[in-house]
Amino acid sequence: MLRPITAVTFRFFTVAWAVLAVSLTVIPDAQAQLRVEMSGVGASQVPIAVVGFRHEGTVAQPLSQIVRADLERSGLFRGVDAPGVLDETAQPAMAEWRRRAADALVGGSVTRLADGRYDVRFKLWDVVKGTELGAQSTVVVAADLRLAAHRIADFIHEKLTGQKGVFSTRIAYVTRTGKRHTLNIADADGEGGQIALNSAEPIISPAWSPDGRELAYVSFESQKAVVYVQDVASGKRRPVANFRGSNSAPAWSPDGQTLAVTLSRDGGSQIYLMGRNGDNVRRLTQSIGIDTEPVFFPDGRSIYFISDRSGGPQVYRIPVSGGTAERITFAGSYNISPAISPDGRTLAYVSREGNAFRLYVQDLAGGPPLSVSDTTDDESPSFAPNSRSIIYASRSQGRDVLLTTSLDGKIRSRLVSSSADVREPVWGPYGR
Repeated sequence: MLRPITAVTFRFFTVAWAVLAVSLTVIPDAQAQLRVEMSGVGASQVPIAVVGFRHEGTVAQPLSQIVRADLERSGLFRGVDAPGVLDETAQPAMAEWRRRAADALVGGSVTRLADGRYDVRFKLWDVVKGTELGAQSTVVVAADLRLAAHRIADFIHEKLTGQKGVFSTRIAYVTRTGKRHTLNIADADGEGGQIALNSAEPIISPAWSPDGRELAYVSFESQKAVVYVQDVASGKRRPVANFRGSNSAPAWSPDGQTLAVTLSRDGGSQIYLMGRNGDNVRRLTQSIGIDTEPVFFPDGRSIYFISDRSGGPQVYRIPVSGGTAERITFAGSYNISPAISPDGRTLAYVSREGNAFRLYVQDLAGGPPLSVSDTTDDESPSFAPNSRSIIYASRSQGRDVLLTTSLDGKIRSRLVSSSADVREPVWGPYGR
């Protein structure tokens, strides 16, 4: 039996048939906040000084502190003590910042406009060369000040590393407190948490649409597994798979027009394709085994999935047009929960080793699998949109937590909720 084949086999959930209690309003929730704990650093860190922004004390969000925390959390930057205030119009004394051992310097300002919005500005300097590396300004409402800080960190990350940052992206995850299950949406740093769905029944398998406007997920609120698609902004939703038997494991095609799901309506669990509204249902796999957990390859031409057709669960690939499935994983006898990096280069999955479940990555161009976690109960890996990090669920120090890791396993962070078990993470796309 595959560990995560149907909803009731997921370790995280014990289905208790309780009285229906569902809320679709997206509201802030203090319990949804996650505390980030870092471990490990990059091979080389850029020493950067992020100085206090002019007038940031007049707004609710400490912009410079958010920027610095984002950069340090990546493991690629080391914060340099930066007292005082520095705005984007200044002419910094580079010799002084060189004495402080800073290679890069950031200053900025936030100004309240007559219409109540805020003008956020910043500048990035190369301290070593004594030159400006770039500057930006943006006008935001008060609710988007934290997002503006994340976007500043993204700009700095890309300028100094050549790689796009993911600080302004979002994650979705599920928490459980007693019999209360919630689908949460938060910034990539775990802050700004909101509840998208609140239910007395389990919620599993959230999946972001490619444009970040919708979430597909499985809910048990009608006493069975049903796949829904929900608009993130409005909370409006629609059932897209409510067939006889189990409906589970939704995955979006890269163009957002197709969903792959696991259905048992014709007997055993198999992979089906359908339109984004649940129309034009087509069976894709035809095995006598159990096929589940589909994910689209970034070009949309093939689907990776789990099947036990060879005896134990392994990762397979099949063309979207149908045909013969090809086995992908061979190391280990029990491999589940596939995820494909957005750049199409890396496969992540969970492999059982004795009684332990560990996160592995595998270069799809060749090479052996690599274990990248130090925990033993891993599940639900999901790539960041820049393909550089993975978020996943596990147990750590007796708690259900979310963790992130770099592809080599050297830079890790732990996202801990103070009052709830946290599972089922999925990293959202670029754009908000």
